[in-house]
Amino acid sequence: MKKKIISMVLFTCGLLFIPGVAFCQQFVMTAEYINKDIYGNLQDKTKVSGEYTRDLKEGPVRWNNVYISHSDNQSGVYKENIKQEYMEGFSYVVSSHIMDETFFNDFPKQPDNVLARNLIWDMMMIEGYAWNYTDSLELNKTFVIPDIQGSFDMADIGSYDHEKNELKWIGTSMMNSTLCNIIEYNSLGNKLEINLNEMKSKGSELYWGNIWISQKDRKIEYAEIYSFTVQELEIQGFPQKILLTTKRVVTIEKKK
Repeated sequence: MKKKIISMVLFTCGLLFIPGVAFCQQFVMTAEYINKDIYGNLQDKTKVSGEYTRDLKEGPVRWNNVYISHSDNQSGVYKENIKQEYMEGFSYVVSSHIMDETFFNDFPKQPDNVLARNLIWDMMMIEGYAWNYTDSLELNKTFVIPDIQGSFDMADIGSYDHEKNELKWIGTSMMNSTLCNIIEYNSLGNKLEINLNEMKSKGSELYWGNIWISQKDRKIEYAEIYSFTVQELEIQGFPQKILLTTKRVVTIEKKK
């Protein structure tokens, strides 16, 4: 039986609390990972979803209803959604502590929990891009983020090396009947290395996307993440290394 291949794409940035931002939001975050060999043949795919609540001011954030499902079907049919019980009601104050190994002590020791971690890290990234650099952005001018460069440890699972992170305010648009500023971001020359008991990988990754931020109250109205990763994998039980590409699409929508 073919062993499931799981690709892990990881992001981070510094955070957070920005006085004056009106907090009280709920989002549904959905991520789809599509794994293919270097010739474009589907290996497998994974869908991860969860509900994220940001409470008022500096209060803790919370995750609920986090599900992961897998498929090797090109048509889009996924197998049963598996609820990640360890994420139900998982609450914390957003800070750099999220990158510490001890932060995930209560997470089970299995590969799928890395995908759940990605929800946490990706949401932190989007909020950081949306709120931490507002004063530095000018319309249609690229801003290079000075404090997101170089290599860092990703808790206890590996390392990530950012080459450069760029932001650009590209204009305004309506989203959810709200006038928004659109922030474009990208990081196109990164290296990653993952070390787990079941799998080791080494490769490169690029990611980009847009964030819609309300002009009225600075709340995030919508966000998207796209990424493409090329990795060399060593999987326990496989005699040879595997070359794998992962296309990843993430949407962050306000809960209705």
